[in-house]
Amino acid sequence: MPNSKARFIILKILIVFMFAAICWKLFDLQIVKGSQYKEIANNRLITNIVEKAPRGEILDRYGTRLVSNKVGYSVVMQKTDLTDEELNDVITKLVGVLYSNGCEYYDNLPISFAPYTYQFVDENQDGSIDDERAAWYKNNKAKITETTSADEAMRIYKKRYKISDSYSEDEQRRIAGIRCAAEEGGLSQTTLFTVADNISVDAVTQIKERQEEFKGIAVINNYIRQYDMPGLATHMLGRIGTINKEEYDANKNSGYGYNDIIGKEGLEKWAESYLRGTDGTTGTTKEVNGKEITVLNDTEPVPGNYLVLTIDSDLQRVTEESLERTITNIRASSGVKPKDGADCNAGAAAVIDVKTGDTLALASNPTYDMSRYNEDYNALLQNEAKPMWNRAVSGLYSPGSTFKPLTAIAALESGNLTVNEVIDGQGIYRYYNDYQPTCWIWSEYKMTHGKQNVSAALENSCNYFFYEVGRRMGIDTLGLYAKKFGLGEKTGIELGEETGHMASPEYKKQVVQNITSRDWYGGDTLQAAIGQSYSLFTPIQLANYAATIANGGTRHKVNLIKSIRSSVDGSVVKEFKPEVAETIDMDADVINAVKQGMKRVADEGSAAAFFSNYGIQVGGKTGTAQVGDGSNNAVFIAYAPFDDPQIAVAVVLEHGVRGTNAAAVAKDIFDSYFHLAEPAETPAVTEEPEPQTGGLLR
Repeated sequence: MPNSKARFIILKILIVFMFAAICWKLFDLQIVKGSQYKEIANNRLITNIVEKAPRGEILDRYGTRLVSNKVGYSVVMQKTDLTDEELNDVITKLVGVLYSNGCEYYDNLPISFAPYTYQFVDENQDGSIDDERAAWYKNNKAKITETTSADEAMRIYKKRYKISDSYSEDEQRRIAGIRCAAEEGGLSQTTLFTVADNISVDAVTQIKERQEEFKGIAVINNYIRQYDMPGLATHMLGRIGTINKEEYDANKNSGYGYNDIIGKEGLEKWAESYLRGTDGTTGTTKEVNGKEITVLNDTEPVPGNYLVLTIDSDLQRVTEESLERTITNIRASSGVKPKDGADCNAGAAAVIDVKTGDTLALASNPTYDMSRYNEDYNALLQNEAKPMWNRAVSGLYSPGSTFKPLTAIAALESGNLTVNEVIDGQGIYRYYNDYQPTCWIWSEYKMTHGKQNVSAALENSCNYFFYEVGRRMGIDTLGLYAKKFGLGEKTGIELGEETGHMASPEYKKQVVQNITSRDWYGGDTLQAAIGQSYSLFTPIQLANYAATIANGGTRHKVNLIKSIRSSVDGSVVKEFKPEVAETIDMDADVINAVKQGMKRVADEGSAAAFFSNYGIQVGGKTGTAQVGDGSNNAVFIAYAPFDDPQIAVAVVLEHGVRGTNAAAVAKDIFDSYFHLAEPAETPAVTEEPEPQTGGLLR
């Protein structure tokens, strides 16, 4: 009996311990770690379907829509219990539906269809694929390296995704492309992958009718970017696209997902944080068999803010159409002579409010239609005229004689010239024994301009006059005033812009490789004084320079955005007010003498064909810049009205022969802005030579 009693006591103790252990485990599961296990369970059962917020709209200064959104359909994929083989079959059928309905799908695998070769895309449009190639080799999950051939890479992907040889080579490549994009995009049970956006209604119908064949595939409503004025202001507005690895890494803490859309270029990129809305979510509880039974945790999406631009869409259209028409006319008017404009194929124009720095129009030619970007992408890449390049803010051009007003101001303000001083233009500038450049009138007609003051020298665009005043003051003074007027300085416009550069001894040392030619010579200063040498500026800089002359010396930061407003209630999120970048203190006699010279250019000089007896008084300056073996570039700056300036314009035509041709675009702009006349066909390549720069450097 004692042994039996002892065994009974031990059994009771064991039962107590077991019960206590069970209680403790239940306590641990439900109380201590309850929230943790609940989250795990929810993650297994709940898929947060993201309800995308529409991006903010982009409007012109008068509220006209430039970019908005339309409701479209997207195909998404969710990770399921399908085997690789089953998933590959689903993808093949899905691509068949998309392909037959002309719908594109996301495929970022940089390998062509058979025969396999690597095909990297210059996504940042810097003229090279080196960055894109390096990033892909670094980040691809299959660990493919630069030593892996494209054929071997495809074999790796076929093995990785268990793609059967029973599929055709095209089908194998399509499966690999979508599987790779989904994997790189973080496909999981709780993260959807977008296979295709903006698919047709026919494709939607076919997918839904055959839903039993497409396990893990769903069609959802989405917002598609809509360009309300197709082809207008394309470079300025920019584009959006699926976020890449580098962009995701930089923005993942700001709520971006693997498949999110992000601004890639232009205002879409600059204003990304304002345009992007806040996504909503719909939590869907599911049973094991995938049947949706309960909706939880709905949050409504909040649309992005909208941008109100400084742009006048009517003036923008006139500017773009005039650029296209003028370039076409120059080519059509070219003859058999060399350098007569047959190679004119591009240009840019900028229009600025003289009193505020607001950009009223900003055009680059050739251009393209963003609504057809995907369809036209390969052709755009192969176009030698580079239609995707925004020349207005990124093109660097020699200013030619449009720089002479600045040379005049610098010489007058520095005391190296007076407003009434007369210089005898003798045709050949003989100050240096080893470098004797000529004035354009000597080169063309063996004539001279004779005695003239600064206003007359600007009207005549006399190289001899500006050689002399340039030599007197030197390159340092010239560079100082170029900086004051914003030439070779960023304008502050809300776009990626090139800085450009003013010619200087320091810059020459950077760009000239031949050590015997790297020293700065007197001839370098002479050429810089007439707008040649190593000076290169953007059209937007030239327009702001003209505006600064027009208003008497106030250089504004250039604005492209008037305000950012809430899409919910219209309240102002941020307002962009005029901002002064530099105030240039100039004597009234100095600025008046220079303006009078620019008035004479329009009335009697090289721009008189367009502005003599014009409806308003214009001040302007033509420029013809030598560019290697091709036709000269045509450059023109102007402002109007002369007595109370409102707008300033800069136009550059690549290989446009002479500055007079660029004045045709400015006239169309003034006609539109001041309601003077409808833009008409304008002559090109005038018979009368327009003043141009003199001899080249040795």
